[in-house]
Parts: sequence; structure tokens; C-alpha cells
Amino acid sequence: MKLLVFLLVLGNLLFYAFTAGYLGHSDNPDAGRVEQQLVPERLRIVSRGEAPAAPPPAKPEPAPLPESEAARPEAAPEPDSKAEAPKEAATEKPGAPVCVAWRQLTPAEADKVTAMMGKRFAEFKLSRKATAAEGNGWWVYIPSLPGKAEADKKAGELRDLGISDFFIVQDGPSRHAISLGIFSSEKGGSDRLAELKAKGVRSAVFGPRPSKETVVALQVRGPAAQKAALIAAVADAVQKTDALACK
Repeated sequence: MKLLVFLLVLGNLLFYAFTAGYLGHSDNPDAGRVEQQLVPERLRIVSRGEAPAAPPPAKPEPAPLPESEAARPEAAPEPDSKAEAPKEAATEKPGAPVCVAWRQLTPAEADKVTAMMGKRFAEFKLSRKATAAEGNGWWVYIPSLPGKAEADKKAGELRDLGISDFFIVQDGPSRHAISLGIFSSEKGGSDRLAELKAKGVRSAVFGPRPSKETVVALQVRGPAAQKAALIAAVADAVQKTDALACK
């Protein structure tokens, strides 16, 4: 038993001496390390004797602001003065209403257009005005007065000025107007007007002589999207009549 214990102790001593290098070692001190490497094929050489590159310097942190500056709210950016303003439309807006007018219509033509618009273009607002058609010759007159009483008063003022060759129009579009002369030439009418002005008549005017016939002017206002369709429809109903722009 003592011999067995002695042999075990001796074996341990010899193994320790061998591993510690007391019994001799190789000339290459790294020879044993190669044998101790695990999966040496995964090793990668980064550099051969060169010093590793220095890491980039860290950015300095901004110094803390004073309490008065930190508490101040950040100012809003000023608007760019060079920014272009939105361009205004040079033409009328698409949703703005348009105005179209027809002149010199007969009463029958005006009635036909009015009826057609009521059925197909109810969105348009229509206004109608009847006037006397221009006849042959020239006319010196005082325009229509509001009523008979005003016309009679104006006639009395003319008599006071020594003017007696006149008459009050009793019917038609020129009702309650005062006619002061009808002439075949423009010169005759202008001479008569100058004579009346010399006598103190300030309200007299001079123009083409109206006829007994009546003409009608129509004016409509409505959506621009239907303007072209409206003009085409009226052209079919009324021949040789042009549509005119109005305000």
C-alpha cells in the first residue's frame, strides 16, 4: 500500500515538472501555444507590425446655455421675402357669372328666346328692355318724363320761353317725351337744337328719329360654364343676331 501511494505521488511530481518545463523545452517558445490553439483556420491577420489607426476624435458637446437663454423660446423663422406671391388669374374666375346681351330683337324673337331660356337655361337671370326702333330722319326732343304732370309742367316752361312748336308724345316707348322738331337731315336737327339752346332750353337733345316699331334688348347673367351652349342655342332660335358682352 505504501508503495502504491509513493508511485502516485512520484508520477504527479514528474507530470508537474514536465508541464512546467523543468525537464527541458523547445527552442521556440510559441511551439506549445500552436498546439493549444482552437480552430486556428478562423484566425485573420489584421496588420503586420503596424500600429492600429487611432479612433476619430469625439465631437465636443455644446456648452450648456445660461438659464436665461435656455428658457427663451426659439424664434420662428422669418418668411422668405423673395418668395413669389401667388399669381392672380388674369382672366375671370371659372365660377364667376358672365353677362351676355342681344340687341335689336323683335318682340316675337325676344319672347322666343325668353321661353327657350326658361326651359333649358333656368340658372341664368334675364332682364328685358323695350325701346323704339330708329326710323328715318333726325329728332330734337326732351327725353321721356316720369308722368303726364311732369310733361305738362315742362310744356308750360317752353311756352314761357316763347316756344310753341312742340307736342307731347302720348304713347309708345317715348311716351311723355316732348318733340321739338323732326328733320330729314342731320344739319337741320343740329341747327334747331342750337336755336333752342340759345332761347334757354337746357334739357333738349338731338338724335335719330324713332319709328313706331319697338325693339327689345335682352341681357342675361349666369354661370360661365354654360355660356357657349347658351349663345349657340340663341343663335339657332334668332338668326343674324350677334351676342354682345356686357357688365
